[in-house]
Amino acid sequence: MKKILMVLTSVSEIGDTGEKTGYNVAEAAHPWKVFKDSGHFVDFASIQGGQPPRDEVDSGDPIQVAFTEDETTRAGLYNTARVDVVDPEQYDAVYLVGGHGTMWDFPDSEGLQNLLASVYNAGGVVGAVCHGPAGLLNVELDNGFRLVEGRKVAAFTNDEEVAAGKDKVIPFFLADRLEEQGATHVSAGVFEEKVVVDDRLVTGQNPASAAGVAKEMEKLLAEVIHKEKAEEQHDAEALRAEKDAEKNAKKAAAEAEH
Repeated sequence: MKKILMVLTSVSEIGDTGEKTGYNVAEAAHPWKVFKDSGHFVDFASIQGGQPPRDEVDSGDPIQVAFTEDETTRAGLYNTARVDVVDPEQYDAVYLVGGHGTMWDFPDSEGLQNLLASVYNAGGVVGAVCHGPAGLLNVELDNGFRLVEGRKVAAFTNDEEVAAGKDKVIPFFLADRLEEQGATHVSAGVFEEKVVVDDRLVTGQNPASAAGVAKEMEKLLAEVIHKEKAEEQHDAEALRAEKDAEKNAKKAAAEAEH
């Protein structure tokens, strides 16, 4: 079992429009189910901590309903930790949930940047979907490169912003900003599923891509688990061989005395 941290926006309004927003429930619920079904532990954090705002729940989606009714999840969301006090060593992966609010509070959060850099530098997995990749901006790794620099990524597209009627409201186009920081933005058609894996960075284009991002993250975590088990087996065999050698040496010494 691995520990995965889901990070959520703390912004409850789209710009100064008065339109309510928050984290996208589908983009949280569907990955949550993938991680939970795989036996992993899921924790929650947000930019400001406390109870994060959320978008509308689709009552026709049983996974969203299950997510909002799960007692452990409700408890975790009731008072999330602030990202700047989260211990990155506690987590094997971080998943950035989308929602338009992330465009305002993800990019400039030093706490989020430090968290993502620490997890990735330590060999962990980073995932993000839709507007969640806004949190990948400005993240610098130990090697001096930005996290997205030279990588292929997916995120909410310019055309999707226009289709959603938010192109005149958002502070910037996410796909353009990612490319300005050295990424290659890869996309499918408007609102079509698109998931991109580049090393230990997994990104998705829109809500339809959320489960796919989680599944690809799960594959990477499974590889880590397999490697850890192989190393444990190797260490156990080495220790057994060492003990057998000591035993044989003692036996030979005893026989030589006689």
